[in-house]
Amino acid sequence: MQQVATLPFVPLEGTISVLLVSSRRRQRWIVPKGWPVKRLSLPEAAANEAAEEAGVTGIVHPEPVGSYLYRKYMDSGYEVPCHVFVYPILVVQHSLDWPERGERKLKWCSLEKAAKLVDDRQLGELLCELAESGGAPLRSIVTKVSRSAALPEAV
Repeated sequence: MQQVATLPFVPLEGTISVLLVSSRRRQRWIVPKGWPVKRLSLPEAAANEAAEEAGVTGIVHPEPVGSYLYRKYMDSGYEVPCHVFVYPILVVQHSLDWPERGERKLKWCSLEKAAKLVDDRQLGELLCELAESGGAPLRSIVTKVSRSAALPEAV
């Protein structure tokens, strides 16, 4: 099975901060993720998950920053293997109210801390790789967006 996820981020004081959400059942730290949606591209579906699960909107990058595998526990008691493609989203707005506000906790943190906090090993490895690069793929998105004048230079 294929899922989409988003890595909400903002450049902050020379570093990159990312947003984690808690899972609904076990309250583990994860990134917003869900199933692809008909009539939406994969990046659009990922951005939709960020809005529903974390209340953030912004500029979603059309290419995934990476992917990981995990086993999803279904309500009916069985597991399915899922391949999750992670699309970065440069957060422009964080709403005070969103659909899953009462069901999830949020945590803004560095890539390094996020890598340690997430429960899924492969997601942690992906975040660790991003941290080791200094967030280079995310920084390049900020640079491209700034050059296109979609956001002011001092984001």
